[in-house]
Amino acid sequence: MIFIFDNYFCTLSIFYGNGVVMPKEKALIEIRLAGLSLGVHEFDFTCEAGDFNDPSLTEAGFSKNISVRVVVERNENEISVSLETAASAELACDICLAPVTIELEGSFRVSYIYEQEPGQEEDDSEEYRLIDRNAVSIDLTEDVRETLLLSVPMKVTCTGNPDCRLYRENEADSADDSSWQESLEKLKNKYR
Repeated sequence: MIFIFDNYFCTLSIFYGNGVVMPKEKALIEIRLAGLSLGVHEFDFTCEAGDFNDPSLTEAGFSKNISVRVVVERNENEISVSLETAASAELACDICLAPVTIELEGSFRVSYIYEQEPGQEEDDSEEYRLIDRNAVSIDLTEDVRETLLLSVPMKVTCTGNPDCRLYRENEADSADDSSWQESLEKLKNKYR
């Protein structure tokens, strides 16, 4: 084991063989299990996208506060965690590229079980993870990050921009009506 001290930054790196073991950073969203009694407990967290140290969140448009509500239900054999995220994202319309601010919400549910019981059937709607009975806390930071990224819609369109081609009202200009649109209307009326 070799210790290397960096005088300017006061950091310590510990080498074990060929690899460096870095100290674990403090979890951003963590539920402390030590002292958590049986029953239902609710936790509220507020953070910013930059707190996650992940550029994919800021690239996805998250720049303001992110609210996370966590409901933990603890019983003797498992811990069920439900989390809900709420954040606003600044995105661009896929049609006209106008800036759009959208309120996004997401949810995720996971169950931590202490022991895998033989013959226990798993529910497809939940994710199960094994946890040590002596665990001090559960780090939900990665689950929150994934929930936020999955809440971003695949297609973003603006609703109030009159310049956007998608929501432009039918104009009185008859030059836009073509013969194929007339044929399509005839087909629609024929099969009604």
